[in-house]
Amino acid sequence: MSRVVVVGAGVGGLAAAARVRVKGHEVTVYDQAPRVGGKLATFRRDGFAFDTGPSLFTLPAVYRDLFLKTGAPLEDEVDLQPLDPAFGYHFADGSVAVLPGVDPARCAAALGDCLGGTAQQDWRSFMDRASDMWQLTRRPFLESPLDGWRTLMPLAKPRDVRTIAPFTSLRALSREYFRDPRLVTLVDRYATYTGSDPRKAPAVLATVPYVEQAFGAWHLGGGLGTLGEALHRRCESLGVDIRLNSSVERITTRNGAVTGIDLGDGHVGADIVIANADARIVYGSLVDDAIASKERARVDNAAPSLAGFVILLALRGRTPDLHHHNVWFPAEYDHEFDSIFGTSPRPVPDPAIYVCSPEDPAMAPPGHEAWFVLVNAPRHGRGGVDWTAPEVAEKYADHVLAILARRGMDVRDRVLWREVRTPADLEASVRAPGGSIYGQSSNGARAAFSRPANRSPVTGLFLVSGSAHPGGGLPLVGMGAEIVAGLVGRA
Repeated sequence: MSRVVVVGAGVGGLAAAARVRVKGHEVTVYDQAPRVGGKLATFRRDGFAFDTGPSLFTLPAVYRDLFLKTGAPLEDEVDLQPLDPAFGYHFADGSVAVLPGVDPARCAAALGDCLGGTAQQDWRSFMDRASDMWQLTRRPFLESPLDGWRTLMPLAKPRDVRTIAPFTSLRALSREYFRDPRLVTLVDRYATYTGSDPRKAPAVLATVPYVEQAFGAWHLGGGLGTLGEALHRRCESLGVDIRLNSSVERITTRNGAVTGIDLGDGHVGADIVIANADARIVYGSLVDDAIASKERARVDNAAPSLAGFVILLALRGRTPDLHHHNVWFPAEYDHEFDSIFGTSPRPVPDPAIYVCSPEDPAMAPPGHEAWFVLVNAPRHGRGGVDWTAPEVAEKYADHVLAILARRGMDVRDRVLWREVRTPADLEASVRAPGGSIYGQSSNGARAAFSRPANRSPVTGLFLVSGSAHPGGGLPLVGMGAEIVAGLVGRA
């Protein structure tokens, strides 16, 4: 039996802790926050509830596998609800596409009904390509440890390389398939799911809408934060010791191997440390070992992901024709990516606006709505925007709601109260450098292979977070936890 310390009680840390515990190890989790979940959180006030981190649950098989292998099934622990319809996409020309929560063919038909022309067949062809990409990359890449470009050696056949198109951007792939620019805009949106620019992100991100449509869009009754609560209960039932309000100051090493962690009030010895923290923090301040110097330089040089600007709205009354997930697109989507990733980052003047409004009685009082409003934003601090400057946040919140009104959705006279959350707030609450949601972006052909590996060059140190392989978002973080548990092995 090894002594395992997990640094961070986010989803990745809790999932890894549960998986490692059932392998026979002694596991203790430390987190500086007063609650578990990390970025996964549901904020509650006055009978309203808002998912302030992930607001969409996809690929539930990842967590079904986790819960089955550690105890009772997922459905016994959370209220898993399929969404149908799930998405309302509002384009700048006034057209609206309402998409079901599952089935690429049904989604194609809905797009055809809305957009006309060849939209239905074009979308089906695009999803066929995305399906092929998913089948090729799922096991050798997403479900396996990262080993640089060697990770894709099983895909060395010329036909497979053509399918994945590693040097083609997501935007370029879209333009190969779509004659309607609104479909290009729709696919561009999925690059932001990894914090990236569709003009630079790899074509293989076409698998993101494929997974969403093939395996369904889901909600958890009471909010996605209930998944964090379920993971907490599962860990405790297995005998994992979870210690909150415990800040880890240092991961200690000797001769290139971990020896434990330093807390503010003493040292804790460990044979294995699993870091559920942003890789920039792990290699930048937690680990001071010469053997990790290359990793430190790599994460410092990686392009950070975009951040998010959030408004929580408690609204009086109900909104007709609103869906669980809603997006209002601007006329010039490229201006958003220029504002965020350009040489002079600034709050996006005319952003795409996302609204999550669950029709869930546990998330709003009767006759009211809880809106989670998100726009993509530059990160906080050096190389970004000072989101703590006087009045910047509140004025930008007013600006976003005014834009939403111009797009036909004016809710300003229905606001009971609002809360604004900036990239600076995310940085402070969960130690996400600059408020970058996904650690580093997927911009560039090499980005996926430059993510920090789950096995650190420091012996006994492993990484599991959205900033490490295979990436951010609930499904990938859950896959990362499984990879780490496999690397740790049995007692």
